[in-house]
Amino acid sequence: MADRAVVRATLSLKSRVALAVGSVLVLGGAVVLVAALAYGRQAAREAYDRLLLGAASDIATAISIRDGAAIVDLPVSAFELMSLAPDDRIRYRVVGPDGATLTGDGAAPLPEGAATGESVFYDGTFGAEPARYVAVTRRFAERRFSGPVQVVVGHTLLARRDLARDIARNAMLVLGAAGAVMALFAWLVVSRALEPLPRLSDALAAREPTDLTPLSLSAPKEVAGMLVALNTFMARLERQSVATGKLIADAAHQLRTPVAAIRAQAQLAASETDPDRRARIVARIEDRTAGLGRLLDQLLSRAMIIHRADTEPATPLDLRDVAVDIVEATDDLFLDAGIEVELALPDDPVPVRGDGLSLTEAGKNLLTNALYHGKPPIRLGVTDGDMAALWVSDRGDGPAPGILQSAGRRFAKSGSSGGTGIGLAIAREVAEGHGGRIRMTRDDGRHAVALELPRRAP
Repeated sequence: MADRAVVRATLSLKSRVALAVGSVLVLGGAVVLVAALAYGRQAAREAYDRLLLGAASDIATAISIRDGAAIVDLPVSAFELMSLAPDDRIRYRVVGPDGATLTGDGAAPLPEGAATGESVFYDGTFGAEPARYVAVTRRFAERRFSGPVQVVVGHTLLARRDLARDIARNAMLVLGAAGAVMALFAWLVVSRALEPLPRLSDALAAREPTDLTPLSLSAPKEVAGMLVALNTFMARLERQSVATGKLIADAAHQLRTPVAAIRAQAQLAASETDPDRRARIVARIEDRTAGLGRLLDQLLSRAMIIHRADTEPATPLDLRDVAVDIVEATDDLFLDAGIEVELALPDDPVPVRGDGLSLTEAGKNLLTNALYHGKPPIRLGVTDGDMAALWVSDRGDGPAPGILQSAGRRFAKSGSSGGTGIGLAIAREVAEGHGGRIRMTRDDGRHAVALELPRRAP
């Protein structure tokens, strides 16, 4: 039992697309998450830095000078601003020109190297917790009080962190919703794009085993390429199937008569008592057997030519080499017949492209036709021109008019000689398979059959 090809189903195209889209979304989500966290921290820092700066500015504005001393009247608005971070602890400090703390928490850190007249943001601690501070400097120049007064306001970072997380969470929610929509859209698009594949599978499954006609389906460009390749493959299978059927039918038709004749002659020989008549009967059996062998060779040769037309690539050839191969392949037949083949080859190469074996078989059939149905002298030659030609000529009359048009039709005869016409059909099929033709001419008492092929540059 022949081994059957095992089709191993792998992950579906839809699943692969889903995995690819999911991987992109996960990777993109990770990048967006990092960016969202960074953006959230930056946005939270800017928002709460403004609160700190607003509260410190309100306190700095509320400082007044009385009797040569700085008086700090803490405004309610400053604490209202800081109340926007309800879970954070707040501290403030007002420092006079001499570095003494006028009011507030003396443990609040001061900025390092702060320039007078500037607001400076800096990080510090509030006990064991990290904190954020701003220092606002207000300069006084009065008779009894002169110098900068620095206002420091700070708070812990709980509200900042909550805001950063909220921003990142909202960004991820939006990204997740957008990703889900993208994944759904991709799934629908891929499902729509792959619809021709199930149709193609159903169309093939519904066909009869002998139905090798081309499939006619509308399909996207990528699937259409596969469909064209499949139709081409099916066309080749159909040609091979038709050729096999013709070979069987031709063999049944062509072999029936000679086999029956050989059987009848054998029965006569078995019952014949006269040695001379028996010898003549045996000679006829030998002739019939030789003819049957040639017929079998031609049938198999034709089947091989049809098969090679679909399987063998064209290669560069010198038509002179093909002619030499033909003579060498048929040399024994001509020696037995006591006839020589005259070769007429040009000095320069005659380049063509084709299958050397098919061309040799076609030439052998033309040459053996001349041997069995023509008259010597027999010539085999090659000529060059617009078309390269491999020709065989002899002194015979050639086939009947119109035989070239019938060559290739099943069971066609080649004329009064009683040939089957298979040899000429083989030559015609080879010529047409190579983009050429078969041409018959008669000149100066000689009949010639030429296999003309397109000439190729060396």
